[in-house]
Amino acid sequence: MLKPNKYLLILLATITAYSLFEYYRPKPIDWRPTYENDDKIPFGTQALFDLLPDVMKPSGINEMRLPIYNFLTETRLPTRSNYVLICQEFNADKNDLKQLLAYVRRGNSVFISAYDLPDSLGKVLGFKAEVKDPNKADSTLRQYFVNPALQKATGYNFAYDDGRNFLRISRPGQVTVLGRNARKEPIFIRIQYGEGQFFIHNLPLAFTNYYVLGQKTSDYAFKALSYLPAQPTYWDEYQKRGRFDEDQQSIFRYVRSQPALNWAYYLVVFGLIFYAFFAGKRTQRIIPVVEPPQNTSLDFVKTIGRMYFQQGDHDNLARKKIQYFLADIRERYGLNTTVLDKEFTEALARKSGASLDETAETVRILRDAQRSITLSEFDLINLNQAMEHFKQTF
Repeated sequence: MLKPNKYLLILLATITAYSLFEYYRPKPIDWRPTYENDDKIPFGTQALFDLLPDVMKPSGINEMRLPIYNFLTETRLPTRSNYVLICQEFNADKNDLKQLLAYVRRGNSVFISAYDLPDSLGKVLGFKAEVKDPNKADSTLRQYFVNPALQKATGYNFAYDDGRNFLRISRPGQVTVLGRNARKEPIFIRIQYGEGQFFIHNLPLAFTNYYVLGQKTSDYAFKALSYLPAQPTYWDEYQKRGRFDEDQQSIFRYVRSQPALNWAYYLVVFGLIFYAFFAGKRTQRIIPVVEPPQNTSLDFVKTIGRMYFQQGDHDNLARKKIQYFLADIRERYGLNTTVLDKEFTEALARKSGASLDETAETVRILRDAQRSITLSEFDLINLNQAMEHFKQTF
């Protein structure tokens, strides 16, 4: 019985221990500011989204995964409602802004908390989101509510915010400041627009899990949102995640969502499977090409002939060609080629179908060549032409 290799056992034990260590060790904290309502990481907003329905009873809160334009034009909305957008950067084109302004003008409320806000919205409402120079960053900067009922003596500190962001107000007459930082700069304002109102907040980090669940900052988000009227509230997730989750972002998503296209998809798939199955059985296999056997004897003769001709041995080559020609006569016509006389000539002419004169001329050339002591290159050529002509013609 073979003993197990101790080095192999050590290697397996090391790999197993490392795998268990990697699996059970604490995962590093993800500090990305996603603001997504299903993220439990510090800068997600799951805690606020889960707690808001209890705070805003009985109106409740609904998640939206549509662009602003589509949401406001395609959704049946109640007479009055709130629209909450919390994100790193608020993106809206002219069509979105047009519908958003019309939505507020009709008496609804919009709450936007973002670091980056479009200038096009600020020009209409009379504000601009500003950012101070990096050398003026201050992570200890405190934030305060203006309303005495919401004030906290020590204020609120959001340490992961660098304190550079603030709002510059260009038309103070129509803007109400709801929150300032320790430098007295606005970071939270209300703007009356038509029959509704905009709430613009410039510190979205305050609404994330880290601060909503933090002991010293847990009430800030709810105080800020308490300005919203008690009416149905829509929470925007499109700005952060788009229309669909990762598992829904497929090229076949639309096809699968339409019954007719879905059936067509299945018919095509199963049709291809059946075609491959039945066509594969009925198709004849490819018949390999069989090359005809080559006449190697003829190639050998040609090679030997070229060798004799190149060596200048014309006499030897001529006599061998005579021998092969006579052998062919014997095989084809059954004639005795020992004596090339008149009787042989007449028999060859009769059996080959050649004229007597042509046959006699060919036999004469053969007979003269046999009688010659030495055959030259010229004799070889004449002899070869006569024999080849006779074989090809008759």
